[in-house]
Amino acid sequence: MPSARCCCCPGLNTARSYAELMAQPGLAGVRLIAVTLPGHGGTPPPEDFGIEHYARLAAELAGDLGCDVVAGFSIGATVALEMAASGAFKGPVVLLAPSLSLQDEPAFLRVMDRLGRALGNLPSAMMLKMIPLAAKHARVPEDRRAELLADLRKNDPAIMRQIFRGYLSYLGRRDAAAARLCDAGVPAWVVHAEKGDGGLTGSERRTLEECPRTSVITIPGTSYFSRTRNRASRRLSR
Repeated sequence: MPSARCCCCPGLNTARSYAELMAQPGLAGVRLIAVTLPGHGGTPPPEDFGIEHYARLAAELAGDLGCDVVAGFSIGATVALEMAASGAFKGPVVLLAPSLSLQDEPAFLRVMDRLGRALGNLPSAMMLKMIPLAAKHARVPEDRRAELLADLRKNDPAIMRQIFRGYLSYLGRRDAAAARLCDAGVPAWVVHAEKGDGGLTGSERRTLEECPRTSVITIPGTSYFSRTRNRASRRLSR
């Protein structure tokens, strides 16, 4: 049986957002399994929105499905990192556009979280309305763009607020994520763009580049949404 790679989906989207990546010719011999994180894309929410809880759930699923590699994008990358760092998953991980600390994350998300404490679900609802503007960066056919937007609009603003709060809390609480990833003792690829998806501080980059088990791949130029995943898959499948 070909090797299995279990892909955690990006924040707020669903498993079918990985369609372009899974169609890459270089991955034709790999059994790929895409999953939707609970509460994302309108799916039933988990009991606990903490990244550690998501990592336990994803690790259990990876074990049940026989996955030997885990890839994640955005919040899914943070889940994959915690799977490895906690020891819940012992195989290689591919982190696409991860944030390893609050410094890596755009300030607007922290602003949204603070506004939500005063205004409830209103900031999340407004964010949903702005998603079509951000989706213009996704270089996909119009019908595919419409499909991705439809999935994003399924999100419940109240659930979004809890997802982001759990995510930001994790980034603020967990120190030295790059060192934890190295200490996990598993092969890891950290993929980000020069501009757009993902980012690393100078300290994080040095730690990852000095680690014998991690590889940092920087995609030239600006890259957003599925473009980061597609370009990364072509680099990794060579």
